[in-house]
Amino acid sequence: MEVILKELPAFDPAHPNYERWKRGREIAEERGRFVELILSEEIKCEGLKILDLGSGEGGTSKILSQKNIVVSLDKQSVRLSRQQPFEKFLKVKADAVEIPFKNYSFDLVILQDVIEHLQIQSALIDELYSILKPDGKIYLSTPNKLSIFNIISDPHFGLPFVSLLNRKKIKKYFLKQFRKKDFYRDDVAELLSLKMFLKLFHDKFEIKIYTKTSVNEIFKGNKGLVWSNFHLKLIKVVRLLGLNKLIIKIANDKTGFVNKYFTPTFYLVLSKRI
Repeated sequence: MEVILKELPAFDPAHPNYERWKRGREIAEERGRFVELILSEEIKCEGLKILDLGSGEGGTSKILSQKNIVVSLDKQSVRLSRQQPFEKFLKVKADAVEIPFKNYSFDLVILQDVIEHLQIQSALIDELYSILKPDGKIYLSTPNKLSIFNIISDPHFGLPFVSLLNRKKIKKYFLKQFRKKDFYRDDVAELLSLKMFLKLFHDKFEIKIYTKTSVNEIFKGNKGLVWSNFHLKLIKVVRLLGLNKLIIKIANDKTGFVNKYFTPTFYLVLSKRI
């Protein structure tokens, strides 16, 4: 594949989202440890063949490669170049919607805050199903389109109501007017609601939600879950008001009201249906 080193908006200090993205990069390994924590409730994270799709800074790939074989896949050479190689760590430059592993099976696929950036989601689901072993699983995290917190402050732009728009409208009404440098990007985030997510995946995968674990970890001080200014301030306010115990009590792993309209980010494990 042709390697093109290209500066990304995320690495441009002049970009309005630079600080948010910088913070996300700094906690990459903490995020990886949280992924490992969730997965440990489902499987033994040892001796697995893992594909980390859209691996970004490679923090999750690094953590999981300590006991597993990990393929770290990203379409941007600049991201891959920042990842530190390890003994069981292979870096591949490719697009997540054109996975170059037609005749290879994985025990686990990681999709960490990636699916909202992809335009051909149904095709990706078919690809994921085909490359997973019969007992294979997917770890997936993605922001919630209908969360009241994301409606107040979109996780990618920090603005109200943007989370409700599809990719075409974000480009037309927001990027074209205010972020012209980002207008031609093909990975502008279009968030999914829980209903949309279940509709996309339900036929091929069994789905488990891990909201309770994530909420508990947030209030324990886990730094790998939150990096937007709005959400960090919100957590501080909740603690000051002494509401953290109430939120922990309310949090659940069901597909009901709380996860539909309040949970900011879905943390899920998908098991392949046979």
